[in-house]
Amino acid sequence: MNIFDVDCERKDAAIVILPVPWEATTSYGQGTAYGPELILRASAQQDLYDFYFKDNYKAGFFWQNHSEEILESSFTTRKLCELAMQGDKQALAETNKHCAAMNEYVYKNCLQILEEDKIPAVVGGDHSTPLGLIRAIGEKYQGDYGILHIDAHADLRKAYQGFTYSHASIFYNVMTSDFLPKKLVQVGIRDYCEEEALRIEQSEGRIHTFFDAALKERESWRESCEEIAAALPERVYLSVDIDGFDPKLCPNTGTPVPGGLDFWQFQQLLHVLVGSGKKIIGFDLNEVSAGPEYDLEQEWDGNVGMRILFQLCGWCVESQKQKIS
Repeated sequence: MNIFDVDCERKDAAIVILPVPWEATTSYGQGTAYGPELILRASAQQDLYDFYFKDNYKAGFFWQNHSEEILESSFTTRKLCELAMQGDKQALAETNKHCAAMNEYVYKNCLQILEEDKIPAVVGGDHSTPLGLIRAIGEKYQGDYGILHIDAHADLRKAYQGFTYSHASIFYNVMTSDFLPKKLVQVGIRDYCEEEALRIEQSEGRIHTFFDAALKERESWRESCEEIAAALPERVYLSVDIDGFDPKLCPNTGTPVPGGLDFWQFQQLLHVLVGSGKKIIGFDLNEVSAGPEYDLEQEWDGNVGMRILFQLCGWCVESQKQKIS
């Protein structure tokens, strides 16, 4: 089955989606390893014509087969992670080793997608999964890009719980790397620690965070969208954690937080972003979850997740019509 039940071969696709069934270092609820499967199963329910971007699905979206090896490694690494949290230093080292191997897998696959002159996307899994993709994007564009990060959490903790590649550390890892973007713009943040607040304050403007509480006080969402878009350079990578949305849209996600975006706000943000002349060069969607019982019948979470993915794909294609000055 291909995503959205559309017949499309890889060679004909504008976007190639890499599912990464991984949740080794999740710190609260589990079930994100089956997020890609939930999204794929639900995707046949998506009607293909959109009010804004019409028939952009015809550009072609291709869903790469997931790796059973990565899925098995996720569960093995999760057991090591639990031992590490009990103080087992060897388990901690092994956890970090397995996470690094997952990152390398994503990096190599996404390099291949870029070499095929296609747009790469990752569907996780927990929010540690797209680090390899961001690395590939950063190297291709030599740092000439920005990241739009939608999330309840800032994800700027250094080695959270001792894990170098924790889902709570992905943007610490990005912003201290050799492939860091010109700008990290965060939207919807409402659950963060003092360490992260200081990191934002001391970033000298490289990290621009639109906190959820401040956004809620504004009268016009569209004006907020325009300010968010203006804070970004021309090339934009999107990183979407589904817990950035109101929990009514993602009740089984691992770390739900009251507040967040509604679906229409997400649509309008992408509409304004692309309308402002930005080009989307890649994206990820993470933390859609089957819940702690790994229930693949969690239709609501999968349904919302695949509709978010459809918006990302459609607006990405729309943005490719822009020319970079």
